[in-house]
Amino acid sequence: MYFGPNHPGIEGNYAIRVRLKGDEVLKAEADGGYLHRGFEKLMEERLWIQNVALVPRICVPDPVPMEETYARAVEMLGGLKVPERAQWIRVMVLEMSRIAAHLFMVGGHAATLGLYTNMFWGVALRELLLDRFEELTGGRIYHMYITPGGVRRDLPDGFLGRLAAVLDEIERRLPDYDDLFFDNAVVVRRTRGIGTLTQAEALAWGVTGPNLRATGLAFDLRHEDPYLVYDRLAFDIPTEREGDALARARVRRAEIRQSIRILRQVIGHLPGITGPVRCPLPNPLAWNLPAGDVYARTESSKGELGFYVVSNGGPKPWRVHVRGPSAMHAVQVLERLCVGARLEDVAQIMFSLDACPPEVDR
Repeated sequence: MYFGPNHPGIEGNYAIRVRLKGDEVLKAEADGGYLHRGFEKLMEERLWIQNVALVPRICVPDPVPMEETYARAVEMLGGLKVPERAQWIRVMVLEMSRIAAHLFMVGGHAATLGLYTNMFWGVALRELLLDRFEELTGGRIYHMYITPGGVRRDLPDGFLGRLAAVLDEIERRLPDYDDLFFDNAVVVRRTRGIGTLTQAEALAWGVTGPNLRATGLAFDLRHEDPYLVYDRLAFDIPTEREGDALARARVRRAEIRQSIRILRQVIGHLPGITGPVRCPLPNPLAWNLPAGDVYARTESSKGELGFYVVSNGGPKPWRVHVRGPSAMHAVQVLERLCVGARLEDVAQIMFSLDACPPEVDR
């Protein structure tokens, strides 16, 4: 049976071919489809600065980590120092994107169970964050805001106050999500024990991010390998122990609250941090970065995101490889977890892993 891509429980253009015995899945094979693809080779044909507009499309619901990781790789190659104010602003947009992505995922997961109210709520709250992104960058989905050397522009007047009001509204609504979804007896019975992943399996299969933390391992790059100003911020690493679909959803719910906590610290610090928001760059149309190779990594909402970039001293990347978490979660892990599951549980296993289809066929 071809499960997707028109099925509401499948993300984007994705599909899963399943072999069934009655309602039980005997074999599952992921199909990434054709949408946004071939990014790595496309990046090798474009100038360093042109890739700023390309990389956000690798993960549509959470594009900011793509911008930040690529920019940091270029900065490592070029020896660029990002101004302090720009580092704080980068943390701000990263955490805004994390909340927006988690709201999108939780809503989609609820829809696989027929709970569309939760999906509508999630999209509506996410729109409030997209309003702030539009005000800041001019774009609601793709922002191209983080560039090598800093960010494109400083914050508009009054932006931090309007962002704080959005955070207040999201936090006010979280108990409603608990009542409707996370503590709903029907949801708990449909998700508990579904798609269970042990910590040993997670480590062996390359699982990262919330999916790994749902097995009880408190590993987060923002703590373990801090970048930007994360080492100056206080936040916890939420974990669960069961490793099932319910645990993965609850980790993301807890991460929303931690991202709000981080953002409130950023809002408190930013007014006292002055200075430029980007460092001087040479002519971007004739910019030859020194030869060498670097690996930059970021904790995205999906897990560990890495860019391995090689320069041969020319105006374009010589080689680019994207280490995206979805390539692991939506292929190797998804195919394994579906085996033995019932047909009606395939969709929620897919959504509980929270993958970005374009990142698979990058």
